[in-house]
Formats: sequence, structure tokens, C-alpha cells
Amino acid sequence: MNAKLSGGVGRQRAQVRRIEIEGFFRDDGLVELDAVLVDVKDVDYPLASGMRKKGDPVHRMRVSVLIDRNFTILDAHAESEWVPYPGSCERIAPAYDALVGLNLMRGFREAVRARFFATAGCSHISELLLSLPTAAVQTFATFMQDNVNDTEKPFQLDRCHALATDSETVRQYYPAWYRAPSPDAVDGDV
Repeated sequence: MNAKLSGGVGRQRAQVRRIEIEGFFRDDGLVELDAVLVDVKDVDYPLASGMRKKGDPVHRMRVSVLIDRNFTILDAHAESEWVPYPGSCERIAPAYDALVGLNLMRGFREAVRARFFATAGCSHISELLLSLPTAAVQTFATFMQDNVNDTEKPFQLDRCHALATDSETVRQYYPAWYRAPSPDAVDGDV
């Protein structure tokens, strides 16, 4: 229990959402990402379409994408395995074929929002997609030494606060890419 949030008040878990993404290197040099989102209730859950038993998924959505080394999606497949409204929810899955051609590192999240927002998509599948860029980076990073090549800036720099090129972390671990904070930068409260 997180004492800071609960303030000592008792609580009972009601819902679990699991997102799992597996990255696979293929023999042809491409990478597959298999992503799954599952929602499960800890109690029997009455839906308009019928009772969902405790422990049975309310949602189980799966997305698989095939990407090249430039993070461009070459193939995509979405599937709705467990849905709250059978016969309806799963019909949107083929719309996600439109992922082909998008690049996970260049405007991907904005493109997902533009193409699949509201009734143009499934909110759960679309949410799952938003995790693919960082999962792809982690998959590729598995076999890369990230601070060996001083001629090309490591891809992870300037993508989070800890790895800002003016940070102490970069000064320590990526000294060739460290840039001292500008004198105009404001430090602390004003």
C-alpha cells in the first residue's frame, strides 16, 4: 500500500491493467513487437452485454508490428480477443492496418491520435500503441553499446530529463556529448 496516497485509509483492489510488449529480432534483420493490453476485474462485473466473471478479461487487445531498423512500420495487425461488446468492438481491428508506413520515432503518437481518436478507433488498442516507440528503442538497445561511438550522438540523449545533454548524468556517462547549461538557464525557484 502506498502510505503517501492512502493516508492510512484501507483500500481494496478492483481492477488490474497489464500491458506487455515483447520485442523480437528476426533473421532477416527486422524487428517484431507484440503488444498486449489486458483489463481484469477482481469482482464479478456486470456489463450491458452480460456478467463478466471475476478474473476473466474485460479487455484483451493485441497489436503486432513489424519494423525496420529505421523504426518504420512495414506490417501491422490488431486483434480484440476479449471485449465488453462482442460482435462490435472487434470490428475496428482492421482499421489499424493504416499503421503501415508510420515511423515510431517521427510523429507516431500524434499520428495515432489523428487516425484513431474517438470513434475512428478503439481507445484500448490506441492506448496500447502509444507504448510502442519506447519498447522499440529498448528492443534495439538490447545489443547496442550506447556510449562507445563518439561520432554519432546516442539516440537516447535529450529524450528524458536524466539524459539532457546539460545534465550531470551525461557529463558522467557521455562526456563527449555533455554541454554545460547555458548561463541564461534558471536553476531552482524564482
